[in-house]
Amino acid sequence: VIKHYESNAGPLCAYERRFPTCHLIPMFVDSEVLEETESEDGSIHQVQRRCKLDVDAPRLLKRIAGVDYVYFSQENTLNKRERTLHIESHNETFSNRVIIHELCSYSAHPENDDWTCFEQSASLDIKSFFGFESTVEKMAMKQYASSIKKGKEIIEFYLNQLEEEGISHVPRWTPSLDMENQLGTPDEFPKLCACVVDKLDADYIKRYLGDLTPLQESCLIRLRQWLQESHKGKIPKDEHILRFLRARDFNMEKAREILCQSLTWRKQHQVDYLLETWTSPQVLNDYYTGGWHHHDKEGRPLYILRLGQMDTKGLVRALGEESLLRHVLSINEEGLRRCEENTKVFGRPISCWTCLVDLEGLNMRHLWRPGVKALLRIIEVVEANYPETLGRLLILRAPRVFPVLWTLVSPFIDENTRKKFLIYAGNDYQGPGGLLDYIDKEVIPDFLGGECMCEVPEGGLVPKSLYRTAEELENEDISLWTETIYQSASVFKGAPHEVVIEIIDASSVITWDFDVCKGDVVFHLYHSKRAPQTPRKDPLVGQHSSITTPGGNNVQLIDKSWTLGLDYSMVESPLTCKEGESVQGSHVTRWPGFYILQWKFHTMPGSASTNLPRVDDVLASLQVSSHKCKVMYYTEVIGSEDFRLVCVCVCVCELISNGSSK
Repeated sequence: VIKHYESNAGPLCAYERRFPTCHLIPMFVDSEVLEETESEDGSIHQVQRRCKLDVDAPRLLKRIAGVDYVYFSQENTLNKRERTLHIESHNETFSNRVIIHELCSYSAHPENDDWTCFEQSASLDIKSFFGFESTVEKMAMKQYASSIKKGKEIIEFYLNQLEEEGISHVPRWTPSLDMENQLGTPDEFPKLCACVVDKLDADYIKRYLGDLTPLQESCLIRLRQWLQESHKGKIPKDEHILRFLRARDFNMEKAREILCQSLTWRKQHQVDYLLETWTSPQVLNDYYTGGWHHHDKEGRPLYILRLGQMDTKGLVRALGEESLLRHVLSINEEGLRRCEENTKVFGRPISCWTCLVDLEGLNMRHLWRPGVKALLRIIEVVEANYPETLGRLLILRAPRVFPVLWTLVSPFIDENTRKKFLIYAGNDYQGPGGLLDYIDKEVIPDFLGGECMCEVPEGGLVPKSLYRTAEELENEDISLWTETIYQSASVFKGAPHEVVIEIIDASSVITWDFDVCKGDVVFHLYHSKRAPQTPRKDPLVGQHSSITTPGGNNVQLIDKSWTLGLDYSMVESPLTCKEGESVQGSHVTRWPGFYILQWKFHTMPGSASTNLPRVDDVLASLQVSSHKCKVMYYTEVIGSEDFRLVCVCVCVCELISNGSSK
């Protein structure tokens, strides 16, 4: 603790003095207020700013990027009642290639109200930068580390400035006092500097994570550290990591495996941006009988689904499986957001939601096979990527046909999840142990005998004029899954996956970025003057395909009659890549022609001391899944003229990042 005063409002005033610009931060050129709001009682003050930065980067790099300045969006939320200031910022410039997300917070120390705690975290996700991701990352981290060190100096400067002006004390905010008399101008806040506390202290655990044993807390810390050290991409919040640990009873290895698979899936399909990019088709708005409705007695968000009134066949015929899946994913993403919001509102950890399913009207038409198939696929995807998000499932007015549907879907639902199901037949939900035990009377929907109006659509039959042909739905499904810049592929033993890139101008550069999602692979890069054969898919793919991996394929281009060194040549040394690794690289082309990127199944070498097969090899050969690998990849070609500029920039960047004075 550098200083302490009679309240924790000092840093709030000191922070405000950094705007619209700050001479202590040379690269902070300017800022403008885009929107400013305040709650009716004056307790919450929100400011949205757009900040202009002159980043310390080579001029050539700025020339390639086409910008002179970098812009950031920033949102500040001052809660005077809870005595907190939350600051969230993200980059607008380069957002299609680089994602920077920063969170800062000032809050009153739980053990001493006269102290202020300061927390700061940031994530850097470089999706693609012409094959020079590591250089950009090194520069960004160096500059960010420098700004963190200077943060303490800046806050002290403004606190001392306030003290010199004689501002030392202002009473805390109370609802009963007029805000102008209470706080005066922003420059009249009291002073206090920040102290750094361990994030996983007892108060943090109780407030945001719930009861954890020392062993469980240790598992969370270790898994988070592992992600920070090895995972290239956005690091999930502690609450999200904890869900995967709980789903595997805090078995570190099992939790890490499913979490990594889920993070890869989220990256591939840009799920983190789903709420911003996904717009529900009008058919869903009119005929999908589900929606959010207040919360249950425990503060969990409440989702209502009138499945019995839904025309599942009509929705599948009109939209296809992918649109329905995308819509359900957006519901889950919204559920995560509401859990975070309710955690703040109720002051206790809320990590899951309650789902109420009304089955009145369910009949044999709901057992239409394509509809059941779509339901099973949705369950499978949700189970894999949103574990421990369902706190309770209330199934009401279950008809006689329900046991048939339950027999079909229950094997696909995790056992821990099934334990959270409560099933009521007829009007049993109105009796003891029924709905009133879990939901306040004031929010029970009108269609269940309550007095609360529910805005969930009533559904009805989807007009057949909205139905699409099988070909239209297939094309729609493909486009939905390939909106991501990444593509997925399956690699089998004896059947590599290959991608061809035609180069017209020599000295162009081929860049690649890929993740090994499953198994180990060997990456090759070949060159040929001859065009490869028409892409063919290996028949093995049909045997091993899975509805849970849309977009996955296996294409072979190199003709089996071709001879290495005669018909084609190797231009990069083979690279062995282990499961879970992220690989970025580039190759400067020396000749025009066809360059083939190949991912090949990696076979472990047998023992050199004996010709007998190992036990592990024999067991692996009995499992079909052991002969399959999965990769997710992205490639890009930079023209020779652009690449010359990039080369000069990279040389300068390397010199700067290494501290050279040249």
